[in-house]
Amino acid sequence: MIKTKEEILAMREGGRMLADILSLLLAQVRPGIMTKELDRAAESLILKAGAKSAFKGYEGFPATLCTCVNEEFVHAVPSDRVLKEGDIVTLDIGLIFKDMYLDMARTVPVGEVSREARRLIRVTKKAGKLALKKIRPGGTLGDIGNTIERLAKDQGYGIAQGLCGHGIGRELHEEPKVFNEGKRHAGLKLKEGMVICVEPMFAEGSGELEKMEDGSGFKTKDGSLSAHFEDTIAVTADGCEVLTRIRSGE
Repeated sequence: MIKTKEEILAMREGGRMLADILSLLLAQVRPGIMTKELDRAAESLILKAGAKSAFKGYEGFPATLCTCVNEEFVHAVPSDRVLKEGDIVTLDIGLIFKDMYLDMARTVPVGEVSREARRLIRVTKKAGKLALKKIRPGGTLGDIGNTIERLAKDQGYGIAQGLCGHGIGRELHEEPKVFNEGKRHAGLKLKEGMVICVEPMFAEGSGELEKMEDGSGFKTKDGSLSAHFEDTIAVTADGCEVLTRIRSGE
């Protein structure tokens, strides 16, 4: 669970690489592009950078990128689907660099979107930023979950039921589970050297999920819009470091 300095150094390098790749992919999001085109671009950029896809082949997943549109929450398989003006889309991507895994996700608008969609994206993103303030040695996973949960409830959003963040490092999904709900001061205490993925996932509706027809993804059961932000974060001596921070000043 605790990573060595050398492992975190490799993850820092891989995290910068992944953030730069996702930034390039997000710039390609526009009305008229197919989600499978974004996936092809993701695979090309990862290979060009000298890394490997963390997702392709993982538990049978067939693609490099997860592309979730509107009501789709996680793990949607890229396809011939064409993004339309007014959609929102989540790009979830991971890579392996020097045998270490990195993982991140962002939800963005496709062209001009509704005020409600912009608000959902903005609040979900804010949840991730607020959670960072709780990540430090001596803090708890419950502190993180409670912060995310309170914001969702205050803003009238549902939380994706049954989904959570996770530890990461030598494997894509490691212990501990990082829930988007919790009690303050409860749960596992954070220690320097831990690396976790924090990923708030909010829906305009209840957050109840159902399986998608592609056999891999999950969507909101009530068809409401959903948003998802994720970063890989290292616990440091005096707080935390976002290893997948996009350098464009998002």
